[in-house]
Amino acid sequence: MVRLDDAVPARLKTHGTTFEVLVDPDGALALKRGDAVNLEEILAVEDVFENASRGDRSAEEDLQKAFGTTDVTTIAEVIIKKGEISLTAEQRKQFIENKRRQVIEVIARNAINPQTKTPHPPARIEQAMTEARVNIDPTKSTDELVKIAMKAIRPLIPIRFEEVEVAVKIPPSYAPKAYGEVAAFGKLSREAWQNNGAWIGVVQIPAGMQTEFYALINRLTKGEAETSFLSIE
Repeated sequence: MVRLDDAVPARLKTHGTTFEVLVDPDGALALKRGDAVNLEEILAVEDVFENASRGDRSAEEDLQKAFGTTDVTTIAEVIIKKGEISLTAEQRKQFIENKRRQVIEVIARNAINPQTKTPHPPARIEQAMTEARVNIDPTKSTDELVKIAMKAIRPLIPIRFEEVEVAVKIPPSYAPKAYGEVAAFGKLSREAWQNNGAWIGVVQIPAGMQTEFYALINRLTKGEAETSFLSIE
């Protein structure tokens, strides 16, 4: 369940009565978009209210009349999908800012400058989004917003989503412990264990995560691993 302090009311007026549930705004908006959401995880309390701010619970007969059931999760789903999610001005501002940060992070981790084959710093992406006046609509998913942002900033900076393949050779003294983290970082396209215990693999990763990947390799092997940039898909 979401914390009560982080919850906002979702409200639906039907059959002459107002019904409210307290929900996580992000999860509620995701459900409203049609995403698969666990209702129990986004409800702050398992109650339906006539007025949540006063703590006035809805009468069972009103619930039965309006929804044909008194089951809270069933009713909450209807309220969220058909009703409105109430955000204060401050909550909406914070929610939009959080969404904006998510969009910037996704782009920074997955995109590169195709001219230099290097990632764009988040600050550069943010500046381009500001210049392009990218509107962050809180009702849209992060994936949708990333597509909108990418389309808007392409005329301003050279950018595109790409993946790279990096060949890695880890010495025997580090291979057994390092293997798990390296393999989990991206998608293994090839791998082999050598007779001396060294591990060789080709890892496919988002182009924008190259710096992070090389830092991981250096940390796990104290700089003794060998890496080779292979290609960009």
